[in-house]
Amino acid sequence: MKILLFGMSGQVGWELRRSLAPVGDLVALSSASREMCGDLRDIDGITRTVREVAPDVIVNAAAHTAVDKAESEPDAAAALNSVAPGVLASEAARLGALLVHYSTDYVFDGSGDRPWKESDPTGPLSVYGRTKLDGEIAIQNSGCRHLIFRTSWVFAAKGKNFAKTMLKLAADRDRLTVIADQFGAPTGADLLADVTAHAIRHTRTSPDASGLYHLAAGGETTWHGYATFVCDVARRAGIALRATEIAPVPTSSFPTPAARPLNSRMDTSKLRDTFALRLPDWRGGVARMLVEILPENP
Repeated sequence: MKILLFGMSGQVGWELRRSLAPVGDLVALSSASREMCGDLRDIDGITRTVREVAPDVIVNAAAHTAVDKAESEPDAAAALNSVAPGVLASEAARLGALLVHYSTDYVFDGSGDRPWKESDPTGPLSVYGRTKLDGEIAIQNSGCRHLIFRTSWVFAAKGKNFAKTMLKLAADRDRLTVIADQFGAPTGADLLADVTAHAIRHTRTSPDASGLYHLAAGGETTWHGYATFVCDVARRAGIALRATEIAPVPTSSFPTPAARPLNSRMDTSKLRDTFALRLPDWRGGVARMLVEILPENP
């Protein structure tokens, strides 16, 4: 099986390089790749790449993920999140390949307090959410076999993340204020990658598994709960933090260009039932990531 991966340098793409390597013959590209085009802004280039590689599976881990910046550059967001996935889907349909794509809880309006199901009405609040939804629709309309994974609150040890930001602030300040009215589950890029590898193998032999799925870690918390957990783990590891208080505040305390959904809870029962998986609680993944980023001898 030949697998073509776009977005190999991102948080999810980096983990996919690991998880997909044992699954098939992997060709991994980033926007900076030179031998073949991996830049999703270059439609002709990525079309040539797909036709040259002729993969059995295309995995798209590239996207415009700067949520606030997307508000001021909607065309750039649409190019990466809507147009390019549609092109990859058309090429996948032509080849008879499986397309794997990642979407987001931002396709919903964040109302209510129950976990979102795949069948729930969408209602994005931002350019980012709208362009990601348009990408989903383009893939579904192409007729290709696909796995679309909607996820939320993605983190990884590689690159910037919320935990690193909180630890830096807690080391520099006496008091932190963190949003406490947005609910979701921090989801590790490693978990996304491992589930993807499993789902690809399953779907290759069971084509009926093709479709849209919600994929997030188990449990739920708020950004405030997330920050509190991170600081508690760091202190238990011997890290000296200056902050003595983490105060809960509403979303309105931090105005942003793009509106954030308050409810990012995801119902993952369809994915768990289809692929016979158990999704671990978010705390385990965050604790494991912290082991990687915290100094061994503080």
